[in-house]
Order: sequence, then C-alpha cells, then structure tokens
Amino acid sequence: MEARRAVEDASAAPDLWALPAEPAPKLQPHFLGHRERLRDRALAGGLAALPDYELLELFLFRSIPKKDVKPLAKQLLARFGSLAGVLGATPEELKTVTGVGEAVALDLKLLHEAAVRMGREQVARRPVISSWTALLAYVKTAIANEAREQFRVLFLDKKNQLIADEVLGHGTVDHAPVYPREVVRRALELSASALILVHNHPSGDPAPSSADVDMTRQVVDAARTLRIAVHDHLVVGRHGVASLKALGLM
Repeated sequence: MEARRAVEDASAAPDLWALPAEPAPKLQPHFLGHRERLRDRALAGGLAALPDYELLELFLFRSIPKKDVKPLAKQLLARFGSLAGVLGATPEELKTVTGVGEAVALDLKLLHEAAVRMGREQVARRPVISSWTALLAYVKTAIANEAREQFRVLFLDKKNQLIADEVLGHGTVDHAPVYPREVVRRALELSASALILVHNHPSGDPAPSSADVDMTRQVVDAARTLRIAVHDHLVVGRHGVASLKALGLM
C-alpha cells in the first residue's frame, strides 16, 4: 500500500528538469495582410489605379486602425452612390452608416474640405471667365452632393478674379431663399464688379426651374442699376452643371 502511494505521489510531482512550454504563436488579424498588400499595390501602381472602394478603404485605415474596413468602404459607397457622394454627405448622414462615428465622419469631411479648397485655389489664380472648366469642377465638388439647396455667390473684381465665394442662403430639399437686395448689398461691401450665382439641386438634376429663371432676372435687374454684371447662374446637380447663360435664359 505504501509503495503504491509513493508511486502515485511521484507521478504527481512536477518534472523539475522539463523545459517550459513555448507560448502559442499569436495570430495576427486576417486584415493586416490585406492592408499591406493594398498599400504595396498603391505604391507600385499609383493611387489612380485603385477603384473607389479601395481608395476609400486605404483612407479609412488611418481612421480605424484595428478593424477590417473593406465592408465599411463598400457600405458607404452603396449608401451615397459614389466617392463624391460619400465626401459630400453631412456628418449626420455619414453617421447613419453602421461603423461611422464622430471621428470617421470628421476625417471624411476633412478630406472633402481639402478637395474644395484645392478647387478654389485653381479658380482664384486667374480670371474666372478664362478658367471655366476649373470653375465648374470647383462648384460641383463644393455643393453637388448637398442634401439641401444652397445659394452662393462668387464675387469678382474688375479683372474677373475671385474676391470671395459666400453662401447667402440655405433652404430645403427644393428651395433656398434668395434676396436680390442682399446679394447686391454684399457685392457693394466687397467692391465687386461682377457676380456668378450658384445653387444646387439635391434631386441631382441640374435643369433650371422657372423659379430659378425668375430669381436670376430679379438679381440681374437689381445689380444692373449699380453697374454690377451678373455673368451667369450655375445650377449644380450630381449629374452635371447647367448654365442659364448658355441655355439663353438670362
């Protein structure tokens, strides 16, 4: 009996000469390898070669460092229709997408603001009339994806160079209040010699309405008395930009 207990006690005793077990290798999250491969592709082929969802994904790496962001990038594009739609969405709209919090929404809006400012620089460097393509790209970047109508005015000097771009009215999904006297008053304050009116259609269709045409004529009449020219009225939608002057409506 004593011998059997001694054998059992010996078998239960730890082996003091055994080497400690090596810890199991820590598995890396599967998306880390994907991130590296995507970065390598971007460096090798250039960012222009990436589709929109991968470009957005690459940007989201910085906002969400410890999560697979490919599904979120695709959800954002599906929700807002395009990369421009994602960046042009309001923070409140962005946060309706699962996975987008305050920080991600702010990062996306920072990217949009940077794009708008770059476009404004291109317009401001030379006379607006001679850089019409840059102007159209700028206004489309700035307000094509706004959820509400926004009325803004580009104030120009005697050389048709940009003095200021100001929002003079916010509205609903299909109307923004415009007061011709306020437009002219602000032009006088800035010593502007000419104006370009701009507003967006949240529906996406840039075709001018009869109300747009009437409002334009009111501003033109108010400005004419003070020898301020109204060069054009641009209606901006996701599907393009319409010029009332080119359409013969002013």
